[in-house]
Amino acid sequence: MPAQNPLQHQRQHDGIYHIGYFVGGKWSQAQEQFDVYNPATGELVARVAKSGKQETEAAIKAASEAFPAWRKTPAKQRAEILQRWYLLIMEHQQSLAELMVSEQGKPLKEALVEVAYAASFIQWFSEQAKRANGEIIPSAKEGARILATREPIGVVAAITPWNFPLAMLTRKLGPALAAGCTGLIKPANNTPLSAFALLALAEQAGVPAGVLNGVVGDTHAISDAIMASSDVRKISFTGSTNVGKTLMRNAAATMKRISMELGGNAPYIVFDDADLEAAVAGAMACKFRNAGQVCVCVNRFYIQDAIYDEFVNRLAAEVKKLKVGNGMDKDVNMGPLINLAGLEKVEEHVKDALEKGGRLLAGGIAMRWAVISSSQR
Repeated sequence: MPAQNPLQHQRQHDGIYHIGYFVGGKWSQAQEQFDVYNPATGELVARVAKSGKQETEAAIKAASEAFPAWRKTPAKQRAEILQRWYLLIMEHQQSLAELMVSEQGKPLKEALVEVAYAASFIQWFSEQAKRANGEIIPSAKEGARILATREPIGVVAAITPWNFPLAMLTRKLGPALAAGCTGLIKPANNTPLSAFALLALAEQAGVPAGVLNGVVGDTHAISDAIMASSDVRKISFTGSTNVGKTLMRNAAATMKRISMELGGNAPYIVFDDADLEAAVAGAMACKFRNAGQVCVCVNRFYIQDAIYDEFVNRLAAEVKKLKVGNGMDKDVNMGPLINLAGLEKVEEHVKDALEKGGRLLAGGIAMRWAVISSSQR
């Protein structure tokens, strides 16, 4: 049974809606598919090609074969392609944002901001592509100079999370392509459609076949294939600390370079001489942005005794103003948690706090919009 997606026709017309994997400039279907749901409604958004070892190895091969030509492409030409990609992202801002809402859940206003934020990385690195300058270093030997030039590493694998499905990708792909690297992306299974839409626009912008490839599906098989390949020279990963540790260990076998942005446990500290209005506003932004699903969001509050009661009361009053719901609804300013596992984790935190003497001042009860398939866990 096909997924019920009211925006599917529009996106197919835009040429950015894809449910296959992308290798060597071609969209293909796999033997298996997996389901992508709208976390606000439980609606089936799409059935996406489930890639594994074979598809990942094909993506790596395509990126490796495309690397020699791309690295030799003049920096000015790479810059022009990236600039076209930036313009296309902004041209499709509304469609990209709506697609993101359908699979990630954040309010449309936040999604539109993310699209612009994501595009800004491509714009920035389109300009930096022409500035990968080398150095002339003084030599200890008379009549000699040492020249240091910068060269692209090679094939880069970008593994990204679901909380910012566009921005986390462009922050990795912008510098990689600007430097002359090729690569493959492995977006989160919750949000593959946004990532694949980005690849479609890159193709429209003139990124050559094989320079960018995309697989999603069997996370372990994909990761194992990437880490085992000596052709993949660098990993850029945003995600949990535990997964980061595993990737770091596995990278050692082939001496891959790694860049990681891992989970945090951020404190929010308010002293008694603070501007409480500003402190509460900051707390709301830090705690509830993207429904709190941000690696730098606040996990712990430390409030000095003298202002504790006033701060808590002000914060509770602001929390009660939040409108939680479907991100496509105009008056909603906070979307759902991404899946049942995320929901149950928050419920466990609330239960633990209450059992240890905490007081419930606002919320505390999950708003279950639909019974979502257990495959979302």
